[in-house]
Amino acid sequence: SITFFYITKTLAKTLRWLLFRCQSDLHLCVACLCTLSPNCIQNHGCRKRQLDGTRRGLTTIVREPSFAGSSSVGLHKDSFSRFCLIQMHHATPAEEQTFYTRLNKCTSSRQVFRFLRSVEVMTDSMAAASLHRVAELEQGVNCLKDPSVLEEHTIRVLCKQLEEDSGRLTDGGLISALLACTRLYLDPWSTLMVRLVSESQERLDRGYLKVGHLCDLGQAMLTLEGPGSVMLEQVMSQIQKQEPAQWSLADLRAMYKLLQSGAGFDGKYCDLLNAMHTHAVTVTSHMNPATVSELLGVLTSLNQTQAMPLVISLCKRAVRHVPHFSDQELTLVLGALMHFGHSDHYFVDAMEKYVPTMAFISHPETVTKVMQFFGRRNILSPVVFDAVAESFVYRADEYTPSQVARQIMPFGKLGYLPPNAANVFRKVETILHTRFSHFQPRTLLNVLHSCILVERFPVNFVSKVFSSYFLQQLQEQGTGIDRYVLAQLTQLYMTMKLECPFYEGPQLLPQYRVKSFLMPGHSLETPVDVHLYNSVKTGLVDLLGARSYFGSKVLTPYCYTLGKIMICCNPQMWRSNLMKKVLIALCIDGQKRYTSNKRQLLGKEATKQRHLRLLGYDIIQIPFYEFDKLRNKTSVVEYLHQKIFPHSYRLSW
Repeated sequence: SITFFYITKTLAKTLRWLLFRCQSDLHLCVACLCTLSPNCIQNHGCRKRQLDGTRRGLTTIVREPSFAGSSSVGLHKDSFSRFCLIQMHHATPAEEQTFYTRLNKCTSSRQVFRFLRSVEVMTDSMAAASLHRVAELEQGVNCLKDPSVLEEHTIRVLCKQLEEDSGRLTDGGLISALLACTRLYLDPWSTLMVRLVSESQERLDRGYLKVGHLCDLGQAMLTLEGPGSVMLEQVMSQIQKQEPAQWSLADLRAMYKLLQSGAGFDGKYCDLLNAMHTHAVTVTSHMNPATVSELLGVLTSLNQTQAMPLVISLCKRAVRHVPHFSDQELTLVLGALMHFGHSDHYFVDAMEKYVPTMAFISHPETVTKVMQFFGRRNILSPVVFDAVAESFVYRADEYTPSQVARQIMPFGKLGYLPPNAANVFRKVETILHTRFSHFQPRTLLNVLHSCILVERFPVNFVSKVFSSYFLQQLQEQGTGIDRYVLAQLTQLYMTMKLECPFYEGPQLLPQYRVKSFLMPGHSLETPVDVHLYNSVKTGLVDLLGARSYFGSKVLTPYCYTLGKIMICCNPQMWRSNLMKKVLIALCIDGQKRYTSNKRQLLGKEATKQRHLRLLGYDIIQIPFYEFDKLRNKTSVVEYLHQKIFPHSYRLSW
């Protein structure tokens, strides 16, 4: 406005007069400088004067950002804060540390303002950190939770001085101020923002900004103008001229954060990223918990599958930090390890020691992520599962339906029942009764299907699942019902028929049943190990004398596929001419059919064998860990003979 223009012009003239008086060795207190009035200055003394109340309000519109600096902001111990961004004082490291410690203890914006009014002198990096703290405390969804904080006297004075003194701020102070303003959602076309951006452009053009400052400036421009920002392109161009191997860990973090925020998507800057990955591997031993989780989160966001050496190095470092991760950090770490399909036994050991201490107190999503990690990696840890099962009984009421499902599914997948299984599944039943309508159809189906994998039969809810209304809901979530969902429904139906004959509710209509549980990708059956299958097939020919005595990869009428199905004559009955056909199913169980750390069949494989027995098959298991010990053809034949005909002698063919 015109009024503001004249006020600014008058204040600028007064400031120049004060600077002239400062140069003539006149000792002025901070309060006198901040009043911006020569009338309050007397010989080597001063008197307090309140700032004029006529100030321009700050409007908001913007988004996201981070900070640094080194000019001076003076505060007089008074009921009103008075700031002056001139380079007249440099705080000691101890003073700065004390300031930041007290600032971070503030839990509301009002506390921040109250604290600032008690500060004698602070640098511009401290002032920037104060703005960031306010932004953190008031951060909402694309806006401030309480926009009225921008009308606070402290904020208004700071922003006014930033606008007037932008040309005299240090590089770090200037860019930090710009970044703070974007986090406070200030109008990008306000005079303050225009001046800060203009001054930043001038310094960028000089080409002397440090990597950390360039990253912060890139974050600000990404927020203000998006990935197509010309200034952002200039920032990235200057960064690419630098050598990542020479960067500090702070610079490396800042650059990863910038790329994650939007600058590095669509395959941009691959060479830069690879150089950063190489350098990051060499400095992982210096990373704290926050840095480890942050970098793993960035690698996941950018889908850096080629950075496995860095992922492995970060996982090794994470082992030391497991007890020290915050809930959010541990959630990021577990999510990244699942994304990249990596884990090592040292990390698992550390988690086994930590989970029993956090299962009752950590955020529900963190506990859920723990179970997802062990389930996704097929790691059966009774210590972890038992601790989570116990906490589930007491905490499940505060879980969302999705969290309930994701905590129960690993039990079914790995086929594990905790000692308090009765209480766990009683709690599941109670939740389903009270919050049935809150569950998404596929989430509910996942819970019920997981129950049958550990022989817990949800009879009370199957009738609702087989209803036409529920099936219609499954279809409405997409273009139709995918085959995996149909397979789950079919196996649920088979379970009711085979294991719950007393069930008399609705039946699953034929059009919703599959003919085979074995399908590409996500399947209710694990494909047979080809090498193990061929070895067993050769041994069977040697044992029986002819290929015609058995069939290979046979699909039963009950949807399961058998590695071998034999229809043979019992040799002992040949002598009495009693031709009795024996139906024998060989389950050739490769390593993928077991949990990764124990010799326990996965839930779906145990269910398959359970159902085949109920259907009348004589199940013969050929586990990989037994067959791999056989060294020659003779030992293979003897092994198969003992497995298939344990009570009869072997004929010579």
